[in-house]
Amino acid sequence: MEGADADVQDRGPAHVTATRISRRINAPRAAVYRALLDPEAIKAWRVPPGMRSHVHVFDARTGGRFRISLTYEQPNAIGKTSAHTDTYHAWFKDLVPKTASIPFVQ
Repeated sequence: MEGADADVQDRGPAHVTATRISRRINAPRAAVYRALLDPEAIKAWRVPPGMRSHVHVFDARTGGRFRISLTYEQPNAIGKTSAHTDTYHAWFKDLVPKTASIPFVQ
C-alpha cells in the first residue's frame, strides 16, 4: 500500500465528523475491485492501524448494503459511534466490474 492519507473534517454545528481515506494500491484494477467486494478482504486490509474490524452485513451487489465496525485497540481511544467503536453503513450505488472504484452512499 502506498500513499495512505486520512482527512478528518468537522461538518457543521452538530459536530458530525467525516473521515475520508484514500490509498494508492500497486495492483491491477480487477484485483482491487474483487478485494473491495470481498468482506474478508475488507476486514483484513481496510482497517486503520490501531483498530480491528468487524463486518456485520455485506451484500456486494448494486443496491446491496454493508455495515462495518472499527474498534480501537487502545482502551483510552474514543469512538464516534460508541465508547471505542466507529460503525459505518452504506449501500453500493453502482458496481462496474474491473474498475478500481466502487461508489457507495452512506
